[in-house]
Amino acid sequence: MIEPSTQLPVTPRTGRILVLAGVFICAACGLVYELELVALASYLIGDSVTQASVVLSVMVFAMGIGSLLAKRLRCRAAAGFGLVEAALALVGGLSAMALYAAFAWTGDRGEVWASGSRYLLVAFSLAIGLLIGAEVPLLMVLIQRIRRQDPSGAVADLFAADYVGALVGGLAFPFLLLPLLGQLSGALITGAVNVLAGGALVFGLFGRDLSVRGRWALLVANVTVLGVLAAAAVLVGDFEAAARRAVYGKDVRVAVQTDVQEVVLTGGRSDSLDLYLDGRLRVSGRDEHRYHRALVGPAMNGGHARVLILGGGDGLAAREVLRHSGVRRVDVVEIDPGVVELARSDPALSELNEHVYRDPRVRVVHADAFRWLRSPPRTYDVVISDMPDPGITASTKFYSQEFYGLARRVLAPGGRLAVHAGPVGAEPRVYWTVEATLRAAGLRTEPYRVGGRLPGVTAGPGRTADGAAVPRDWGFVLAADSRPDLDPPRTAALLGVGVASAERTRVRGLTPSTLVHPRYAN
Repeated sequence: MIEPSTQLPVTPRTGRILVLAGVFICAACGLVYELELVALASYLIGDSVTQASVVLSVMVFAMGIGSLLAKRLRCRAAAGFGLVEAALALVGGLSAMALYAAFAWTGDRGEVWASGSRYLLVAFSLAIGLLIGAEVPLLMVLIQRIRRQDPSGAVADLFAADYVGALVGGLAFPFLLLPLLGQLSGALITGAVNVLAGGALVFGLFGRDLSVRGRWALLVANVTVLGVLAAAAVLVGDFEAAARRAVYGKDVRVAVQTDVQEVVLTGGRSDSLDLYLDGRLRVSGRDEHRYHRALVGPAMNGGHARVLILGGGDGLAAREVLRHSGVRRVDVVEIDPGVVELARSDPALSELNEHVYRDPRVRVVHADAFRWLRSPPRTYDVVISDMPDPGITASTKFYSQEFYGLARRVLAPGGRLAVHAGPVGAEPRVYWTVEATLRAAGLRTEPYRVGGRLPGVTAGPGRTADGAAVPRDWGFVLAADSRPDLDPPRTAALLGVGVASAERTRVRGLTPSTLVHPRYAN
């Protein structure tokens, strides 16, 4: 039987409020660790659906195991809770740095180490889940020591504070911690708050329940954890710079975290420039002209006074559009203002796009392309879809039947839609699913491809930072209400690149991709 404590420094009512406040703070910290693991794993590893599923399922399983293991600590609930919070703060606070370090430095040590980030993700999910699961049983003992009450009422109070704290932590992560502090510093600050809250609750409210040895052990543990987190916070800038050099090479010039993604520019001149978005190569100055000419050129044969570019905030597709006479207006729908700002102001990138944003015919709309297409202001002769690869979870909706149906609505009579559809040779099923989805939206298609380095290649260990030697080609689909005209020899001569029909690799019988049933995989 749990007896109420007679040695509290405050009244039972105040003590109960303080315990619930501690539950609130610790729950908020726990959810921040969980979201931080999901966000960083999605960025480093890709396929956010899979990473979220792994983190959540492993963590919930571990919470159950942690609750069972915590029964052994009930006789020393105060000391046990303090040590659990210190361990949780240390593991959760350092998890982001450890994952980033594994991604940056272990992948080039052979096949076994290539999945180091994935193994570490599971390990941290398991450890954090075990520690979070141990909290509630220990808190149940502590709140009963303050004032005996019906167990169901105590459980209700604890879970109410726990769920409200989780709500606050879940909202604080995307709207406060991530934009203001970033993933690494945000995790470290959360760990510091966690250990301070746990230590304050135990020492301030239940300090008299601790033995002298237990008090000193807990004090040393808390101070050590705070010291480690503080040292990591001091060094986080140098660590991030070193890890970024390990991932992208030594010539990183710009690295910014926008509200949408991490944007990295490497190389000092336009011909050596590389643009990475969330770790994936999107533009290489060495051969981007092959990609953008092949994407834009075939669609511009015929009427093209009004052109819409979906994505393409780097300005390179717009550059190719403006090389065609007769263009009167180009609308660029780009969700990330940070990419457009770099395309305007960065010397190398603006030189590469030929200062396209100075042209009065080019107008930028910062919006999600899918949402914007639902109420477009006008129709267009040409629509260019310059989106990241369809295998990236965040891009899947831009390769759906619904999206292409909306794009078809904005095409003027005789208008054409050009789509970057990913690689043909290495992943033919993905490419031909894009083509099948366009046909399902009521469009006639003409698939084609051109050799080169593929945007979407992830930078990292085991791969050169400039993405060289990737044995895949770019795949595109030209679509219209009637079968579009694509003469590969004539188009190749016009563009100066080796455009070829992709029909010979067709994978038949594929089901189109929709919003509720995406058919692409990372």
